[in-house]
Amino acid sequence: MAKEDLPSASKDLQELQRKLSLLIESIQNNSKVVAFMKSPVGQYLDRHPFLALTMLVFVAVSAIPVGFFLLLVVLTSLAALVGVILLEGLVISVGGLSLLCVLCGLSFVSLVMSGTIMVSYVMVSSLVNYWFSPRCRLRPYPHPLLPCH
Repeated sequence: MAKEDLPSASKDLQELQRKLSLLIESIQNNSKVVAFMKSPVGQYLDRHPFLALTMLVFVAVSAIPVGFFLLLVVLTSLAALVGVILLEGLVISVGGLSLLCVLCGLSFVSLVMSGTIMVSYVMVSSLVNYWFSPRCRLRPYPHPLLPCH
């Protein structure tokens, strides 16, 4: 049975090698890769393979921490935005309720002041009409502060 697995594993490795070489060939024939390899940076990295491998490993390894950092930034920004919206809503609600209370108090004060002014006007008007009625003019010397009877 071990002899039957050996040719199958060999075929699998050859198939894997063929697929890998096709993948490498498609990457090397990509227009963006060709343009990069013709650039000064690409030529420098082609001459210094250890540096190219170091940069590739660094980029691959740093992708996860950078991704977590960006996720943290986005989540923090969203939390701050939601917090500001909630805080603004709370401030507007408290301010609106305070304004409502103040306006209700002012309406009550206005009602009381209007009533007081109306009562005062009626009383003063009645007193003035009573003191300066035509009956008082019939007296020879009416006293200005004494009411007419």
